[in-house]
Amino acid sequence: MSEESRLRWQCRRGMRELDELLVRYLEESYAGDSEDDKAAFRAVLELADPELNGYLLQRQIPSSESIARVINRILRRIQT
Repeated sequence: MSEESRLRWQCRRGMRELDELLVRYLEESYAGDSEDDKAAFRAVLELADPELNGYLLQRQIPSSESIARVINRILRRIQT
């Protein structure tokens, strides 16, 4: 399984809105990301759904600066 296929599978969270946000970021930004941002996105995909929801709904702030940076980039994609 290629890395992109594995990441696409991990983007499937069972909540359509989350799936769309994560897949859109994967398709539109991931390939051009720095290695640090790629690692942070992979870390985002490892988060538990309640924690990820809290970040994406802006109810919580990630303690990790790199995860916060990727979450902010994902949220900015909503506005474009």
